[in-house]
Amino acid sequence: MKDISIIRSELNDIGEKAASAASEMALLETETKNRMLQSMAHCLREDAKHILVENAKDVLEAKANEKSAAFIDRLTLTKERIEDMASGLEKLTTLKDPVGEVQGSWKGSQDIGIVKIRVPIGVIGIIYEARPNVTADAAGICFKTGNAVILRGSGETKKSNTAIVGSLVKALKKENGPDYAIQLLEDTSREAAGELIRMDKYLDLLIPRGGAGLIKSVVSGATVPVIETGTGNCHIYVDTSADIGMALDILINAKTQRPGVCNAAETLLVDRRIAVEFLPLAERAMLEHGVEIRSCPKGMEYLSSAKAASEDDFYTEFLDLIISVKMTEGIGEAISHINTYGTGHSEAIITGDHDNARRFTKEVDAAVVYVNASTRFTDGGMFGFGAEIGISTQKLHARGPMGLEEMTSIKYIVQGDGQTRR
Repeated sequence: MKDISIIRSELNDIGEKAASAASEMALLETETKNRMLQSMAHCLREDAKHILVENAKDVLEAKANEKSAAFIDRLTLTKERIEDMASGLEKLTTLKDPVGEVQGSWKGSQDIGIVKIRVPIGVIGIIYEARPNVTADAAGICFKTGNAVILRGSGETKKSNTAIVGSLVKALKKENGPDYAIQLLEDTSREAAGELIRMDKYLDLLIPRGGAGLIKSVVSGATVPVIETGTGNCHIYVDTSADIGMALDILINAKTQRPGVCNAAETLLVDRRIAVEFLPLAERAMLEHGVEIRSCPKGMEYLSSAKAASEDDFYTEFLDLIISVKMTEGIGEAISHINTYGTGHSEAIITGDHDNARRFTKEVDAAVVYVNASTRFTDGGMFGFGAEIGISTQKLHARGPMGLEEMTSIKYIVQGDGQTRR
């Protein structure tokens, strides 16, 4: 194990470089940032073969360590996924740059002039798990908003992340940009992560992306301000007035399209009055997609293959082809269940009743609430924000998909002509 003093020295060097780069980044014009983002996209495509080779090494090692299918899916890169990363960077160039945007102007006391503008946050640390695409997404959003970023991925993605960051930094060097604006902490040890989250001398903000364990560890140990993201115990509630065909389509999409992501459905809630018709159809459809069903006792009356759900199952973000099922006595119990067991991420009601839809959207406590649509839409790209930096499940500063605006802060410019406070 590396000596802690060496880790601190290395992190101090990274932090100093990031702080210097952040000062330079804050002065870049939008046109310059867009040109560099275009260059990053070009280099990702140019280096795609090398990135895939390095990613294949990570995947092979993960399989040897018997990681789950969902984990492997999150880890695996393809030509299409690299193209999505490059396209995401290009998309950012078409979006409005929030830096310098005037939020308001007015006259204050004694006729002083006040202007409120958006400015970069500074140096942002991102700690994330087996999602190498996050490397490009996070770097791109931080760069567009004039922030320097320090990326710390997991050990399972080290080769992939190193290749991606190498490509991004190559682009910055080609454009004579601040190449230390994007840095990867290659030491993936717990000791290095523990030091990073307490690096308040240099870090202005810390964003953990991953499972509940990672987020809890960062929040409890950090001395740097943290935005919590990611954990998604998402629910689909099928109301008594739901269109059965629509409900089945949404359920299967939300649960099975990509079960290892945070906006996948983990719990199915079904109104008692529609359960006799809906649950057998839902069971058949889910079994066809390889979904394991864990149900409450009442729901098991209509399910032939379900296992008994434990209390812990209703709290669990499975990130796998597993779903918990609960039959409810109306919308009130469904809302109560969601607000008790949910993580404030994304929740959906399938209903034909306008009043129930309105009640659900008002009373469910979550960043994103859906009516008759899949939870899989909780995504910066789907919301028109370009590549996202994460889904915030907290309520301060940023909530829901975090795009460009959420990666800025506020500055007040005050203009006087000699006033002194009376």
